[in-house]
Amino acid sequence: MSISVQGITKLYGAQKALDGVSFEIGKGEVVGFLGPNGAGKSTMMKILTCYIPPSSGAAVVCGHDTRTASMEVRRNVGYLPEHNPLYLDLYVREYLDFVAGVHGLSDRAARVKAMIDRVGLGPEQHKRIGQLSKGYRQRVGLAQAMIHDPQVLILDEPTSGLDPNQLVDIRALIKSLGREKTVMLSTHIMQEVEAICDRVIIIDKGRIVADDKAGALRTSRQGAVLEVEFDRAPEPNMLLNIPGVLSAKRKEGATWLLAHDLTNDVRPAVFQFAVEQGLKVLGLQKSERGLEEVFKELTGH
Repeated sequence: MSISVQGITKLYGAQKALDGVSFEIGKGEVVGFLGPNGAGKSTMMKILTCYIPPSSGAAVVCGHDTRTASMEVRRNVGYLPEHNPLYLDLYVREYLDFVAGVHGLSDRAARVKAMIDRVGLGPEQHKRIGQLSKGYRQRVGLAQAMIHDPQVLILDEPTSGLDPNQLVDIRALIKSLGREKTVMLSTHIMQEVEAICDRVIIIDKGRIVADDKAGALRTSRQGAVLEVEFDRAPEPNMLLNIPGVLSAKRKEGATWLLAHDLTNDVRPAVFQFAVEQGLKVLGLQKSERGLEEVFKELTGH
């Protein structure tokens, strides 16, 4: 197991940032670590990268305890924090060579070149970091996180500031890294999670509220919605009597959103309901709920 977290609690005075958090991540998994602002995401990542200690519980990375073997953990982890700390006066190649030296790499020049090629920094490699756009600074941050070939990558908002074209490249890179390494990433972009993550962990108020594959989360949380437009508004309570309908929400006018699980096609029952109530169905559209809706449901207060 690449990452094992058992009962981690973190206190800041009287505030409990993490409350008994436990999860495991295996090699070759790309896991999205999601939560609203202040939920404890960055705190958990800082504990896993040995920036701060937990108040209680244990975190083990690549077989090494973060409290008793922090140097071994750091050798096995690549970290891109949310606020990317870079030396703005250094040139890109100069900075990456410096980071390679910190890690004690013997093939520094080769590793620097490999990272520049891999994250697409070639056109910008002879510029000072302070001259780069935010998107290219993120690429420099990714390169420094990967330069020592770590077994685990922990990325806090890795695509922040990237334009749509850069997003495609970096998402593809992260997905390819997941075939050989363990990747744990935090992001607020749900489409990104659905595109590249094998699994989703959602944290809220310092506690894990969901841990599953994205598709399974959508299914288990009333995973499909049928949008139905009638010629006139039916009685709301009557809609809940349609077999398979779990909830009914009015969108506008006589249009309703009927939630149901993915294993139950409720369209025939909706047409039968319309006939019995003397209604006409003017429009009907079936769609799967997105991860964003599930996220809101789990973390909405």
